[in-house]
Amino acid sequence: MTQSPVPLLDFEKELIALEERIEKIRQLAREHSLDVSAELSQLETRCADLWRDYSASLTPPDVLRMARNPRRPSTLDYIQMMCEDWTELHGDRQFGDDLALVGGLARLGEQPVVILGHQKGRDTKDNIARNFGMPQPEGYRKALRLMEHADRFGLPIICLIDTPGAAAGVEAEQRGQGEAIARNLQRMFAFEVPIVCAVIGEGGSGGALAIGVGDRVLMLEFAVYSVVAPDSCSVILWRDKKHIEQAASALKITSHDLVQLGIIDEVIPEPRIGAHHNPQQAALVLKEALLRHLGELQALSGSERRARRYAKFRAMASFTG
Repeated sequence: MTQSPVPLLDFEKELIALEERIEKIRQLAREHSLDVSAELSQLETRCADLWRDYSASLTPPDVLRMARNPRRPSTLDYIQMMCEDWTELHGDRQFGDDLALVGGLARLGEQPVVILGHQKGRDTKDNIARNFGMPQPEGYRKALRLMEHADRFGLPIICLIDTPGAAAGVEAEQRGQGEAIARNLQRMFAFEVPIVCAVIGEGGSGGALAIGVGDRVLMLEFAVYSVVAPDSCSVILWRDKKHIEQAASALKITSHDLVQLGIIDEVIPEPRIGAHHNPQQAALVLKEALLRHLGELQALSGSERRARRYAKFRAMASFTG
């Protein structure tokens, strides 16, 4: 089943048209051995200026739409682009294998790691199989099994966050959804290996936080991270979904808001028009950031990492009168 076209934001249409024009000129220049460097330089400058102006004026609802774009690179996309020797591991050893949360062993640069994250689908059939990236309890138990494996063998943990939230159905609750999330939170504070988390798309509620307790929490520029999805917030406060944009603005969901609030440690810049427009470049920048933070964390002892991680999260949302 094919994915229906995704509506483009106005700025995307203009920038894509300009980039297509630049590429056509390059192609004509190659075919006819023409010197068009001056015209190309002018168009490139125009494109860069437009992107700078547009990106500075994006509203939280605009960023939410970018974060939810189904063409954005997923966890498995980033793993394939960033890692070598990837071996996926399956199952929680209790109930089954949850396709909404994937993970396994890999090599990031020269560093062996355990890498895991939420996985959305690319089309309707895949989204149904992966429950739209909303893990069941067995998904979080699988994640914990992999992280305990990493801690036992001294491997750094990389967590890629991209979910609207944990599965909220009756069956998930019957199988212990709340307990599974709480246990992950408890255990992640106790691990002594480095943990680096990155919000690559949408980070929603406890479903995101269940693999989000890291020594460093990074966030792609046009990702979102919130205590509750704006859709759910709208339903809770206004009893309908007509106020999603108002909720998105009030929740402070953007990377620039969250770095100012001290929730995340670094905003990772995305390519022009967003990660979905140039996945390879997005993966290259993300890989560099992950390796840089891992290098800094590996200079600390296990007990230092654990103490600093605990203090980091204890300091969040603290206020003085």
